[in-house]
Amino acid sequence: MSKTQAEITIYITQYCPYCVRAKSLLNAKEVNYTEIDVGAQPELREEMTDKSNGVTSVPQIFIGADHIGGCDDLFAAEAGGKLDGLLFP
Repeated sequence: MSKTQAEITIYITQYCPYCVRAKSLLNAKEVNYTEIDVGAQPELREEMTDKSNGVTSVPQIFIGADHIGGCDDLFAAEAGGKLDGLLFP
């Protein structure tokens, strides 16, 4: 039985080591995600900031309707055993 994956969006900038690390974890989980480069599309930084309640740093990660936060928050969810439940509700 295949699992249904939640929609994942990650706001990034190029050359951001935390963005690379977060994407690496998502890739290891073999999930699909939408990547939005706010460096290349600065008009989308405001969208990211609004969705994340004022947070301006990258990455900002959203799984389904949930704002996960940044790279450290993603890894904390993984360490706490909660990430798979978010990715595959």
